[in-house]
Amino acid sequence: MSELQKRIIVAPKPMTFRNIMTIIGGSALYAVSVNLFMMPLNLYVGGVVGLSQLLSSVFLPEFIRFNVSGIVNFLLNIPLFILGYKTMSKNMMIGTLCSILIQTIFFSVIPIPTTPILDDKLSCILVAGLLGGIGCGGMLIGGGSGGGLDLLGVYLTEKKKRFSVGRMNLYFNVVFYTVCALLFDVQTALYSIIYIAVFAFTLDRWHYQNIEIQLMIFTQSAEVKRMILDKYVRGVTFWDGKGAYTNNDTEVLVTIVSKSEVASVKSDILRIDPKAFIICIEGTKVTGGYEKRLS
Repeated sequence: MSELQKRIIVAPKPMTFRNIMTIIGGSALYAVSVNLFMMPLNLYVGGVVGLSQLLSSVFLPEFIRFNVSGIVNFLLNIPLFILGYKTMSKNMMIGTLCSILIQTIFFSVIPIPTTPILDDKLSCILVAGLLGGIGCGGMLIGGGSGGGLDLLGVYLTEKKKRFSVGRMNLYFNVVFYTVCALLFDVQTALYSIIYIAVFAFTLDRWHYQNIEIQLMIFTQSAEVKRMILDKYVRGVTFWDGKGAYTNNDTEVLVTIVSKSEVASVKSDILRIDPKAFIICIEGTKVTGGYEKRLS
């Protein structure tokens, strides 16, 4: 059997109203963070959006009142969207298209302040990185992506278990900010690098599909492990245990799920066994046959 045939196929996240609103809200938050906090500082956010800013400032400097970088970002996303359409699930591509359209609208209509909102430049950068990372994380939680490097990052994360979307952004931006330093000045590049570091860290913290959680479950129902295997297609290790106080026999189960699955898994476990005892351990590092499901 080939590796492709061995691959576990799991139904993609549905495009529910809640997920679509999460994508729209995250897209709007990201665009607002760029226009209100980064653009007044003449700093570059990196990724395809940053590349759009750079191209706009170099080749279209006469556009002052209209943020044309949103349109440039949309045009640059067309070939990446085609790439993603061939490799990602249909639902994720719908969410991504929704995100790109919302970003384009908000980049174009949100006015750029003539002076920074906060007096301290570093404070503006930190706020922009936090809000931008949360916004892009929301897009991914909703089952879509922000387009651009997210498409490439999610694709590579599926292929390489040690990869992450935030790390993909960092790799690209090493080259991007080197170009910025050569075209403008080192200070512009350094401040922009601070932004992308905060952004990447926040994104990985909010991208729940990219965070592994270990569940240790104590239950007297044999159905729990079968439910995890059949519904979530996650491996389960179990052994027989005994309660020290009650002296009753119990099963001890251990499984690894993504943070985005935890609430649903716990709900299903308690539905089967309301008396089940569940321990969640975050920060788990997994090596081996664990599959990240980002799309």
